Amino acid sequence: METRTRGRTRLANDAWEAALGAHGVLMRRFTAEDVWHGLTMREYDVLYTLSKCDSPQRLGDLGGHVLLSQPGLSRLVDRLVERGLVSRCADPRDARAANLTLTDEGRALQRRIGRAHGASVAAALTSRLTDEELALLESLSLKLTIDPEELP
Repeated sequence: METRTRGRTRLANDAWEAALGAHGVLMRRFTAEDVWHGLTMREYDVLYTLSKCDSPQRLGDLGGHVLLSQPGLSRLVDRLVERGLVSRCADPRDARAANLTLTDEGRALQRRIGRAHGASVAAALTSRLTDEELALLESLSLKLTIDPEELP
């Protein structure tokens, strides 16, 4: 049993390292592309996340979807507000809190960048993976995004 566990542990760690390696290679490729219109990828990530929301979001809720600390996200949002891409509005449920939403300019920029970035992602992945492999990658990735507290 111990040998099987050790072998499975090794396999899991090798898979993790391969996933991180692929992520690193792709992120360097995407970062180097001239599609960002003066934004960083992290700034775009916030615009993209807000574009997927049906209603304004609190900073804490937004933080659950982007890979930034709360102070880092707060500073980044401040920059996006200063640039006129994101707006703050009062939270009707809590006067001390603010909600965030895209401005018209922010939404237009997100769409412009999103089209170019989406084409780049498609080119990078379809040049290396078959349609069946893409479907498997999506399925496995989604399986790993399940909250551990939801698992049996």
